[in-house]
Amino acid sequence: MIGAYPTVVVRVISALLSPFIAMFGLYVIAHGHYGPGGGFAGGVFVAVGAILPRLTLPEHVAYRLIPTTVGPVAGAIGMLGFLAVGLAPLAFGGSFLDYGVLAFGGMELARARYLGILIVEVAVGLAVFGAMILLFDVLTGRAQSPAPSRRPTAPSLPGPEGRP
Repeated sequence: MIGAYPTVVVRVISALLSPFIAMFGLYVIAHGHYGPGGGFAGGVFVAVGAILPRLTLPEHVAYRLIPTTVGPVAGAIGMLGFLAVGLAPLAFGGSFLDYGVLAFGGMELARARYLGILIVEVAVGLAVFGAMILLFDVLTGRAQSPAPSRRPTAPSLPGPEGRP
């Protein structure tokens, strides 16, 4: 069932809880580099905070909060961010995801690895968030499909009555 849930209590509670669920997901992403959790779990929580209104609120309200274009864009940015952070050490003679070679400005090795892992966790969280939103939109039929390609037609010449 997609759209407005028939019970007011469910709609109100989901509207109140959704921001807190998403905030908890951001917390899990932010603290995932030195504790349990991380980008995947946090990205799922943030996506649940965005999908819950789509299940309970009217469609015109829920999809105005987070449009269908957010999923593919967030997923692409997250994947490109992960790829950039993973490939950056290769340019400095390191191996894939070896943040130790990225110590800029006299930064100690531990701090460089700490920051590299944090950036990876944020990128993974963004990619998982985008993928979950996109999957939900595709499965519910709300994903925007590209416009059908039409070949341009030659303008028709007017007929004997002056109409094409």
